[in-house]
Amino acid sequence: MTAHLHTLRPQPGSRRPRNRKGRGIAAGQGASCGFGMRGQKSRSGRPTRPGFEGGQMPLYRRIPKLKHFTVVNPKVFTVVNVGDLSALPDGSEVTLASLRAAGIVGKNSAPLKVLGDGEVKVGLHCKAHGFSKAAREKILAAGGTCEVLPGRSKWVRPGKTSQDQS
Repeated sequence: MTAHLHTLRPQPGSRRPRNRKGRGIAAGQGASCGFGMRGQKSRSGRPTRPGFEGGQMPLYRRIPKLKHFTVVNPKVFTVVNVGDLSALPDGSEVTLASLRAAGIVGKNSAPLKVLGDGEVKVGLHCKAHGFSKAAREKILAAGGTCEVLPGRSKWVRPGKTSQDQS
């Protein structure tokens, strides 16, 4: 059967008729008119306002009024200051692995970010996932270089490649 506009009908059971509330015994809905027996919801007027929980302290008043919220997935970095990099020899390459080998950072595997606290007097070739503005200026002024490494892809699980997904 072909579909034409004059033959279209809603699916059976998808459209319920409007429930007209009767008033009185003659309405064909019994003495209670579809409102059930006694109680707050059978009285005239709107039953209760939205969020009303029967008199107990409602949820919107139990939750504290905070101006901020905890970030679910915060950006976590392994942080090192440029003052800590002064202990490295001139012209050395600064990566997370080299800092771990030198004992400047621990076993943290989060991406590396260089901050600008302290002074650096040696030219270093820094490779990190992030630099603060002050850290970049101090490293470049000392004759070093700053290379920003790419971050992890947002929606790709670790260990998956594009060939695995096809």
